[in-house]
Amino acid sequence: MIRRFLLATFAIFIFVENFAAQSQSGTAPQATSKSVALPPASPSASPTTEDVVNSLGPADLQAVTTLLKSNFVDPDAITETELNRATVEGLMVRLPRGIALLPGKENSPTVAPTTFYSEIIAGHIAYLRLGSLNSANLQALDKSLSVFGAKNVNAVIVDLRATGSTSDFGLAAEFAKRFSPRGKTIFTLRKPAGRQDRVFHSERDPAFHGLVMVLADGDTAGAAEAIAAALRFHDKALVIGQPTAGRAAEYSDLSLPNGKVLRLAVAEMISPDGRSLFSEGVKPDLPVDMSMPGKREIFQLSSEKGMAQFVYETGRPHMNEAALLAGTNPEVEAVEAAQQRRGKSPEKSPPHDPVLQRALDVVTSLEVYQSR
Repeated sequence: MIRRFLLATFAIFIFVENFAAQSQSGTAPQATSKSVALPPASPSASPTTEDVVNSLGPADLQAVTTLLKSNFVDPDAITETELNRATVEGLMVRLPRGIALLPGKENSPTVAPTTFYSEIIAGHIAYLRLGSLNSANLQALDKSLSVFGAKNVNAVIVDLRATGSTSDFGLAAEFAKRFSPRGKTIFTLRKPAGRQDRVFHSERDPAFHGLVMVLADGDTAGAAEAIAAALRFHDKALVIGQPTAGRAAEYSDLSLPNGKVLRLAVAEMISPDGRSLFSEGVKPDLPVDMSMPGKREIFQLSSEKGMAQFVYETGRPHMNEAALLAGTNPEVEAVEAAQQRRGKSPEKSPPHDPVLQRALDVVTSLEVYQSR
């Protein structure tokens, strides 16, 4: 029988609290017509709805359903259809990365592909924004990698912040092969028990040997998350930015009788170290906050103005080591505070990419350390 635990998200906790003690003592739940005054909620220790639902065992869940059917004031609200509807709705809330309902195949939202972008910063550091994982961008990546030797590039920053989800996992693996050692596992698609897993290996030598940094955030989704995990595992790359989307899975679209589509995660991506990337995603080694609108504005402007100008600001105050690690800039904050005390609104800062800045600062720091 389908679990009815998600019904607890509605106003059923009166019944749960009245009969929880009876269920725990082994006494079958019984209806009562006596009004019971609920104790005042404690503002400091009140459990959330999710906490209460998660605390219910199988017997409690069955009791909630039984009591609702026989005692709720509006019997029409507790029909089998409503119970099933509540189950679906609750599952979508609890598993937002694994379940979605779409209006229909013809109305399914589509995301415009993002283009590949490459730039040499500071003379020897390559910035590569992979964009969408498609054949055109893979060819553009190969073209950029082919000239790095002649340009003495010794560090690469791989930006996955504009790389959304893809269903072509073989093509996604090709991107990772450009940086992964021959014969190593890039990622695995693990399916439910009884189905065969798909393992993606690198059968070629990497096209780049050197220091690698990876930029990621909530727009890094699907196979891009597996690429980030593979580069961190095989290349010891630092992941900088924010946690990835947690959608590293293969999805299937299943048609419903009314024409709508149920999108389900049917296989999860496993990183080279054996960890599932689905739901949890990839956590950054160096967390750096940046607004999504600000990032997208910079990406749009970069095609005309380049990325370097969004990192090295004119007259940028020096950041000490503690501020660098904390991701703050006390000099700028002090100036802004002084302006506010004088009643003057702070001047609007030009677009700035603190995530890319942090990556460049780390590369520079490592180079200084290694040169000693």
